[in-house]
Amino acid sequence: MKSKLSPIIQVSELKELHKKNDLIILDVSNGKEAQSNYKQKHLDGAIFVELNTQLVEINEDVSKGGRHPLPTTENFSKLLSTLGITPKTHIILYDDKIGANAAARMWWMLKSVGHEKVQVLDGGFQEAEKQNFPINSNPVNSTPTEEYKIENWKLPLATLIEVEKASKNISNLIIDVRESARYNGEIEPIDLISGHIPNAINIPFSTNLDENGLFLSPEILREKYKNIFKNNAPNEIIVHCGSGVTACHTLLAMDYAGFEIPKLYVGSWSEW
Repeated sequence: MKSKLSPIIQVSELKELHKKNDLIILDVSNGKEAQSNYKQKHLDGAIFVELNTQLVEINEDVSKGGRHPLPTTENFSKLLSTLGITPKTHIILYDDKIGANAAARMWWMLKSVGHEKVQVLDGGFQEAEKQNFPINSNPVNSTPTEEYKIENWKLPLATLIEVEKASKNISNLIIDVRESARYNGEIEPIDLISGHIPNAINIPFSTNLDENGLFLSPEILREKYKNIFKNNAPNEIIVHCGSGVTACHTLLAMDYAGFEIPKLYVGSWSEW
């Protein structure tokens, strides 16, 4: 029986793999300086992917899908083909925020279209640089390939209506992965209103990591989330954040721990 590929890869493992022909490394760092940072230095062989123009389809009205709605599967298919990705490609994702930003989001998207060989680099760019992974400043251009056929998003998604029902039902579990100060309404640096969805509990995504910014072991994560889930089935659990990006970091942690991936509320607090 074929063993399941871990969703997390260590820098030491990537050092062994990174010259293979069927491997594509993607720098999915996000932020105003992300592209210029990539041009200054990135992991050797990495291609840059931008969250706001390639992984989402932003609406002017944030109340319809939030700040980072998913693209259509047709557009995601085109992106994968442009990046030279086929269903057999081994993809390594990293960002400059310990995998907690767009690397986790793209991991969820790839898993959701059925891509099997995809992993997120533990500790992201900073950990790779610390461990002397080869760094380069020359931009890498992709070699487009044939159409990557996608039928639909296969991982479970929660709609605004479902979240509204769950917010009034104590048998459902809504997990808000934002930092506690945002959940508590003490600060709100991005969205119009502060606070949290009724009935949501706060488990910041940062609690998936140790003091060095690396993922806790699958065993520790499994024990942690087992205590949180209690008797809730995966279809009764909804995970969200501010805009459906860092929520994927917690879904990644749950998958790493061996759980079935619960529902992602893409619209998150920004849509709510």
